[in-house]
Amino acid sequence: MKLSKKNTRILKQLLVGEVLPFSMAKTKLIEELIQEKLLFLSGKHKRTIQISDKNELFTYFSNQYQLDLEEYLKAISKIKDRAYFTKLTTDSKDSKERVFKGFLVNSFSPVNTILNNQTFQINPIEGSFVFIFDFENFIIDPYITIVGIENAENFRQIQKQEYLFKGIKPLFVSRYPQNQSKDFINWLKSIPNKYLHFGDFDLAGIGIYLSEYKKHLGERASFFIPKTIESDLKEKGNRERYDVQKQNFNVENLEELNLIHLINLIHKYIKGLDQEFYIKD
Repeated sequence: MKLSKKNTRILKQLLVGEVLPFSMAKTKLIEELIQEKLLFLSGKHKRTIQISDKNELFTYFSNQYQLDLEEYLKAISKIKDRAYFTKLTTDSKDSKERVFKGFLVNSFSPVNTILNNQTFQINPIEGSFVFIFDFENFIIDPYITIVGIENAENFRQIQKQEYLFKGIKPLFVSRYPQNQSKDFINWLKSIPNKYLHFGDFDLAGIGIYLSEYKKHLGERASFFIPKTIESDLKEKGNRERYDVQKQNFNVENLEELNLIHLINLIHKYIKGLDQEFYIKD
């Protein structure tokens, strides 16, 4: 990947701490980074954009685009040599070639599966995950519920959220890195298991669920909503998250009553809630 001149200028300004008008910095890449919560918007009428975490941004470009963003930005104003940039950007055609296919899985109790016709138990110790490469040959019992987790921190600390998933046998799958999500969707479409989406309780989180999962899985997919969501939204929700997000879906097309109720609560209290809130010590 080689950044456009506009994206290069925007990222350089953000990385030195500048706050930019969103109207002047709106590109497809910038909107992607906002969706991934690497950049954030503030302000209701005159919206501005700034960086969330510099190191996380560098990590994202390294994982998603195989690009050393820090070195790229240092060099771009000094060197015009194509061979040098070829080294930085993986190839001369700016491709987004993936190093791995597959996805990460996790569990807080042993899950017996079959991988390439061999019995394979998923039971990672805390602080480790399992990466499924040959997902085409990855088979699980149909009674297991697949829980997709949007946030990396929730996925990492799944043992501290066991209290949320009483009554089901879950296998947790990480949405991050996002360029692996197509493999995850293809695998979900090939199995009969139910899918439960565990994301942020705001309009953006609901939009991700509807556009990336529900449209492919239909009635097999549902949005996870804690029993205490109303009081949690009311007391611990974030008003700014509501102010900067737009509803990009039509409620009239929804058939999930629980999800419609959640949307109504979000509008009622004018707040959104991060899923990290439910990580308990």
